[in-house]
Amino acid sequence: MAKSLKWQELLDILRTNQLLCLEILVETFIEKLEKVLGYHFTDQQLPLQALTHKSFSNEQSDSVQHNERLEFLGDAVLELAVSEFVFKQYPDIPEGGLTRIRSEVVCEVGLAEVAQQLVLGEGLRLGKGEEKSGGRGKSSLLADALEALLGAVYCDGGFAAASQVIETIFRSLIEQSALSRYGTDYKTCLQERLQACSGRLPEYLLIRVAGPDHERIFSMEVRFDGKLLGSGHGPSKKRAEQQAAAAALDHPLVRNCESV
Repeated sequence: MAKSLKWQELLDILRTNQLLCLEILVETFIEKLEKVLGYHFTDQQLPLQALTHKSFSNEQSDSVQHNERLEFLGDAVLELAVSEFVFKQYPDIPEGGLTRIRSEVVCEVGLAEVAQQLVLGEGLRLGKGEEKSGGRGKSSLLADALEALLGAVYCDGGFAAASQVIETIFRSLIEQSALSRYGTDYKTCLQERLQACSGRLPEYLLIRVAGPDHERIFSMEVRFDGKLLGSGHGPSKKRAEQQAAAAALDHPLVRNCESV
């Protein structure tokens, strides 16, 4: 009976030391992560919770909060912050295009890509089963943990802080998505796509000029084979043409050219 008790005590000591080592590793990871994010947490329990998977929480004898609630919050914060960023960053891209850019960024694939860049898997607290099954590399777990981390930033510093972090870590992915879909010059991109599938060019028409001489607003349309592809408005013909071309890139006729 005495031997059995000593053995149990030894197991308890080993288990406690193992948890302490894990806590130290995670705390060190969070310190490095804060530098990458450009944000320091006032409440250090929040990033710890964000990195805690439910499988780890379920295996602890004491109550340990996992990251699912923070993930729920982070999902909403991320969508709003990305929406605001693309709205301001790309004034000529129409609503449909902005929606597609956002969808590419906030999907599981996009989230997992950013999480991998942050090496987020190394800091996750996982249960034994999840650890053995390669949980640190699972896209779904990485995406969830990243959303939880953003929820933690929001809880700790508010929307402005969360928005700044999101811009820092998602800017490259957003710009990549916008560039692949619209290029840096909407007129050139439209021309190249139409030439590739038909060998012909679009036509730009000045529809209206409004306002006083010092505040002129030009309205342009871009047509192809007599079909209206898009319209735009701006303080110059060039700006109005760019806006019209951006709208045209979302026209079904042009999108079909992408697969040709």
